[in-house]
Amino acid sequence: MTAAPNAHHVQPLYIVHTEASCGWGGQEIRILTEAAALTTRGHRVEVLCPQEAPLFTAALDRQLPVCALPIGRKNLVGLKAVYRWLKSHRVDVINTHSSTDSWLTALACRMLRNAPPIVRTRHISAAVSNNWPTRWLYQKAVSHIVTTGEQLRRQLIDVNHYLPTHVTSVPTGIDPLYYTPGDRVQARRRLGLDQDLTIIGIVATLRSWKGHEYLINAFSRITGRNCQLAIVGDGPRREAIMALVKSLNIEDRVIMPGNQRDVLPWLQAMDIFVLPSYANEGVPQSIVQAMSCELPVITTPVGGIPEAIEPGRTGLIVEPRSIDALCGALQEVISNIALRQRLGIAARKQAQKNFTLTGMAEKMEQIFLNTRHSHEQ
Repeated sequence: MTAAPNAHHVQPLYIVHTEASCGWGGQEIRILTEAAALTTRGHRVEVLCPQEAPLFTAALDRQLPVCALPIGRKNLVGLKAVYRWLKSHRVDVINTHSSTDSWLTALACRMLRNAPPIVRTRHISAAVSNNWPTRWLYQKAVSHIVTTGEQLRRQLIDVNHYLPTHVTSVPTGIDPLYYTPGDRVQARRRLGLDQDLTIIGIVATLRSWKGHEYLINAFSRITGRNCQLAIVGDGPRREAIMALVKSLNIEDRVIMPGNQRDVLPWLQAMDIFVLPSYANEGVPQSIVQAMSCELPVITTPVGGIPEAIEPGRTGLIVEPRSIDALCGALQEVISNIALRQRLGIAARKQAQKNFTLTGMAEKMEQIFLNTRHSHEQ
């Protein structure tokens, strides 16, 4: 990928993203999406992560500069690796993403002369501790905090009492020209899916708090055999989820294709999208992608989700961890095609208005420029 000339006359920056996680999900995808968008805007962007992380391979696949560092754990090896790398690279700003890489980077910068400023992105709504080391990290070591939703921002201001000017919400953007409603017949043919079934889908890492088990239980109660559940993604709960599907005797109605490099054909093949998370969410990318593909969404009011889904207008919101509520919503959307279409059309308009790739890139660019400028003063 070659960088386009900086058409909007902004000082080009050398931006580095650090990520300690060896998982794969919305957080890692956001890093790559953001890196590619800012590269296109004329900046030099590099990713630092463990070699064994899926992010490393994914960055190489997308031809984004990536360097393997042993930063998967909080230890001296990781600290030395970050310190040495930063000492030999004059970067303008570092964007950290997980707890481990944030700590390693903060400590390495303490040891450096003329260390670059740190921007810390918070992707999930899990509580941030108020102990003094964490307060030092977030309020002294870090120059600015980005959250992936306004609800997460409010949490840091209201609960942790961080300065409002120190925290900015920048929801993850998607490309509305790419995530579009497609030809459902063609998508199903390409994936080998039945044309006559109503396909209910979820795209999410198989983690407990994504609520797969509640969806599977709710789905098992739906009468009639004309529905199929597509569980797209992989993760630590895979075996448990497969065991639950087997115990409910619905193996013939559930498909689990695993991680997909491109989820678009799956979204275009679905009739209904569900994400019944009960914890930790920002504004999930999968929901915004589904909205952009004009799918009706059933989800929960967790984290930043209500910033994307307006109940009854752009989707249906149900109580978390309630199989009954989820089953009721599913049956309502399955049986009412007019409702599906109405929700889907409104959802796409909302996604195109509030969650674009360009909007995210512009906001992040401004934060990086302001952080760099303040740091130099």
